[in-house]
Amino acid sequence: MQPNRNLLVRKLDPLQTWNPMVENYLRTTGFYHVSRIGVIRGFHPMLAALVERWRPEIHTFVLPVGEVTVTLEDVAHIFGLPIDGEPVNGWTDSSGDFLQSHSIAIFGREPSVSHFSKSYIKLGWVRRIRDAEPLDSEESIRRYVRCQIFCLLRLTLFTDKSTAYAHVKYLPLLRDFE
Repeated sequence: MQPNRNLLVRKLDPLQTWNPMVENYLRTTGFYHVSRIGVIRGFHPMLAALVERWRPEIHTFVLPVGEVTVTLEDVAHIFGLPIDGEPVNGWTDSSGDFLQSHSIAIFGREPSVSHFSKSYIKLGWVRRIRDAEPLDSEESIRRYVRCQIFCLLRLTLFTDKSTAYAHVKYLPLLRDFE
């Protein structure tokens, strides 16, 4: 009997190749490995089986062989992010002034009314800024990396059903790469 090929073949979008300066910043910030994950295009029966077996009240997959819990160490290993050292935290605000001032500091421009909603910024707007960066100066490269990390935070690390918006609470964390 031949094994199911869907389980053997990883269906990933091609990995992004980076400008060497962008790659250096991604490595400095610790987001290089996360940026290399790619998007998994699905083996839906396996995903459906996992969803059916997830128990949110105990944060565990209940499988026929026993219970499986995803730990912080598992997440660190998968994403390649450090889990020791000082915590990343800070004060945030959801006001329009906060959004405007931090958008200018991080992205180099402020979003128009059509590019944000309450305390969320449209990721399409952030991607357009990122893709328009000429990468010809240190500040342009840093702005590109900030846009990329902002998208990674929302779409890879803190994902949910909404893929169109990201909360402004992540903006202050992108000011200083160190």
